[in-house]
Order: sequence, then structure tokens, then C-alpha cells
Amino acid sequence: MTDQNRGAVSHLLQLAKGIVPPMNPAGRPFVAGAAVVTLLLRRRSKRLGVVGAVLTAWVAWFFREPARTTPTRPGLAVAAADGTVSHVVEAAPPAELGLGDVPMTRISVFLSVFDVHVQRVPVAGLVRRVAYRAGKFLSADLDKASDDNERNAVWLTTPDGHDVVVVQIAGLVARRIVCQVAEGDKVAAGQTYGLIRFGSRVDLYVPAGSRVLVEAGQRTIGGETVLAELPSEG
Repeated sequence: MTDQNRGAVSHLLQLAKGIVPPMNPAGRPFVAGAAVVTLLLRRRSKRLGVVGAVLTAWVAWFFREPARTTPTRPGLAVAAADGTVSHVVEAAPPAELGLGDVPMTRISVFLSVFDVHVQRVPVAGLVRRVAYRAGKFLSADLDKASDDNERNAVWLTTPDGHDVVVVQIAGLVARRIVCQVAEGDKVAAGQTYGLIRFGSRVDLYVPAGSRVLVEAGQRTIGGETVLAELPSEG
């Protein structure tokens, strides 16, 4: 192979990497399982093998983790997930965090099975507490899902002293919440911190007085879409 051909191949590989996003490590067991099923189906029927291959590809696509460019301006809270804003309301943060019952602004984002399902840290800061609570598996687009469904809440404090809460909520199909941060961790806005399988909701609680920049029905891109500007004083 000539140097020119090698250069062309390298260029094509770089283009492919830019188009096909990497997969979150949490998806590897599922993709491996689907691949094994595909091989077994292929032994019985070529058509079944094709179906299995399509399923394996879809599972790999579901666990994709595309690169994102997060705004660096201080005082911003970015979306923790890809999806659609379903509610913007005033509500007390999850009781299990011990933040009291003073209302905060809650921005809820619903994820369909077609959305990217990794979650990203909404603000830079310190993880003060992580609290899991068992619950129901109601449809995640319902308002009461925030109170009744299984969830995992993370309390963050920004360098300016603002308390921000991000909550992963299981849905009708989603039955597994993965959280990869712990109390005491220092985190950066936009970094991946968890995953919900398969269709779910993420709530973001920001301090009262924050300027909300999205409305119900708006699409969000995790790690990029700015949901709110935090108050100028912590």
C-alpha cells in the first residue's frame, strides 16, 4: 500500500470516528450478549441472523456517548441529558438529600428510547451527597414520576456556593440507574456521570431566582444546552 493510499485510509477512519460515536462501557455486556444471540440465530437461519445483527447494532447505538462541547462561562447550568423539556415548575428537592423543603426551580427532561442515555454533570463543583431511593416505574413523562418513581439524586455545590441537584429517574421501561460519582468527588460541567436504561427522565433543580432559558417542548442536548443562568450571588 502506497503512502497516498495509507493517508486516504487514515482519513476515512477519522471521518468514521467523527460520525460513529463511541459506546459507554456500561453497554458492553449488553452488546456482547446480543452478539452471542445473533450467532446462535445465524446457525438456525440467515434471516434470523440478520435480525440479530440489527438488534446488536441498535443496542450499541443506544449506549452511544458522543463527544460534546460544554459552555465554559461561569454561572451556567447545562442539560444533564438529551431529550425534551417536559416541565418547568417550582418544587422542593428530593427529601433524601436533606436540603429541606424550600422550593427550587425544577426543569424536567424526558428521554425517549431514541435519545442518548448517558447523563452529564450540569455544573462544575463538589458532589455533596448521592442518594438512591427505590420507587415505582410510572411513565417518566408524568409529573408525579419525580416523586413516585425510583430515582438517584446527586447534590452538587458550585464554586460560587450554589446548590444544584440532578436526579436520574427510572421510567416505564427503564429499570436500571447507573451513577458513577460519589460524595466528595470534584466534577466538571459536561462530564459523563451516569446512565439510565432504557427510556427515562432527568430532573435538574436550580436555586430560586435562576433565569430559566428553556420552555416545555424544547429539545435539549446533554452537556451543551444551557437550561438556566444561576443567580449572580451564591
